[in-house]
Amino acid sequence: MINVTKTFFPPIEDYQNQIQRIWNNQWLTNRGALVLELEEKLKEYLSVSNILVMNNGTIPIQIALKILGNEGEIITTPFSYVATTASIVWENCTPVFVDIHPEYLTIDETKIEAAITPKTTCILATHVFGNPCNLEAIEAIAAKHNLKVIYDAAHAFGVTYNNKSIFDYGDVSTCSFHATKLFHTGEGGALFCKDESLLHKMFYSHNFGHNGPLDFHGLGINGKISELSGAMGLAVLPHMEFILTGRKEVVDCYQAHLDFSKLRSIKIREKTQWNYSYYPVVLENEEVLLQVQKALNEQDIFPRRYFYPSLNTINYVNGASMPISESIASRVLCLPLYADISLEDVKKIILIINETLC
Repeated sequence: MINVTKTFFPPIEDYQNQIQRIWNNQWLTNRGALVLELEEKLKEYLSVSNILVMNNGTIPIQIALKILGNEGEIITTPFSYVATTASIVWENCTPVFVDIHPEYLTIDETKIEAAITPKTTCILATHVFGNPCNLEAIEAIAAKHNLKVIYDAAHAFGVTYNNKSIFDYGDVSTCSFHATKLFHTGEGGALFCKDESLLHKMFYSHNFGHNGPLDFHGLGINGKISELSGAMGLAVLPHMEFILTGRKEVVDCYQAHLDFSKLRSIKIREKTQWNYSYYPVVLENEEVLLQVQKALNEQDIFPRRYFYPSLNTINYVNGASMPISESIASRVLCLPLYADISLEDVKKIILIINETLC
């Protein structure tokens, strides 16, 4: 069976060595030595000044919205994982959708200003499949209208834009360290924020509001990650070169051999060093997509319709029609991509797709 992705497992002795440290320390949670070390190593690897590692990739979005959203309107994209929209609604804010760019698949920055109202407090944009939004345009709009910017960068680990970490943009950026991501802690995520005062609010908000053991600085929830997850992150991080090199080889193979007269891939924004996090293809229509999916499934190959459906259509929002997002969502298919998939299997996938499209 070939799935759309596969969790990278570091050599078991690497993980066992980290776990032994936990037993030696007798410390399982509450920001122990391994979590603190992971944060320092990630800051160095990503070239960022601040990082707050958390227990998943959604909690950082919710905390950012709790602090910055003020139960207002949040301009966002309909083409993202459901966590983006669900977090907005969960924090008693209102998602206001803006359609996407048909090639980059990120929010269409030229349509944002028309969606701004006196109730707008934030822009929450997703770097889709690790492909950056138009950062300059979004941040200029936010400055003009006094809005906060939150980037859902769940897929963007290691991405740089204009020679700077993608996480250095916006008021807050978030990332997922879920097991399906190219860097992972089993389950986890992170929040990035350059402003020290805002970072302090984020910090106590993820730790029940604690300001020391006997005092409370403000309202908080539990977003802490365990030492067990920290151990996994420390075991995975040294293997990033292998992970990225392997994924690039797979993407290069798809790019070289798929029949692009019958489908297209995502357009990566200029000035981007991409991370090969996903390989989406957009088919002619949904019928063709289903034919390709069926042909692959019959050979025990399981791509994923991701993202589907367009989030403006889910039942707990009152989303206006977003024709480009709805069209792309009905036609996009993420092909299998992970570091150790064999090129023989990749070429088999390509052959099935090209023959189905003939």
